[in-house]
Amino acid sequence: MFEQQFIPGLVVITPNKYDDERGYFSEVYNLNQYSKGEIDVDFVQDNQSINLTKNTIRRLHFQSPPSAQDKLVRVGRGSVLDIAVDIRRASKHFGKYLKVELSAFNRKQLFIPKGFLHGFITLEDNTELLYKCSNFYAPEYDRTVRFDDPQLNINWGIQIDHAVISNKDLDGDFFRELVSPF
Repeated sequence: MFEQQFIPGLVVITPNKYDDERGYFSEVYNLNQYSKGEIDVDFVQDNQSINLTKNTIRRLHFQSPPSAQDKLVRVGRGSVLDIAVDIRRASKHFGKYLKVELSAFNRKQLFIPKGFLHGFITLEDNTELLYKCSNFYAPEYDRTVRFDDPQLNINWGIQIDHAVISNKDLDGDFFRELVSPF
């Protein structure tokens, strides 16, 4: 159920599924189960992101302390390629990233602790991303790094000129300019 990834702290979770003739039932979050899986976090906010168009890129961003956030990300409808970039200065994986396909079909979740950039690209129209956060949204602590940063060299799986991207995401900082607080 809990798969530690090559970058310590990142965990892919596949909740149990119970099928019957009507469909299936799955507990998508259970504090007791997650605590045993070493994800013992008090989540305080649930977010929903509806993305109408395939190839929508939502930024690589994080919140700095004191408003840093752990996130538990899943997809309710459609699919995404979810990206987490390590920005913990003492990490041997600093600047490295993990890509995970999350979909309503595969039911996988990604736990992203504090100290990571997070972003995604939709792989289908009408994709719904749902995520829990351990801290409240605080725009004054929100930071964005460009999704197309040449130093990170993330392969988003498409030609960038075919992506749907907001102006805010286009105006992110370059990775070399980032002074990580982690």
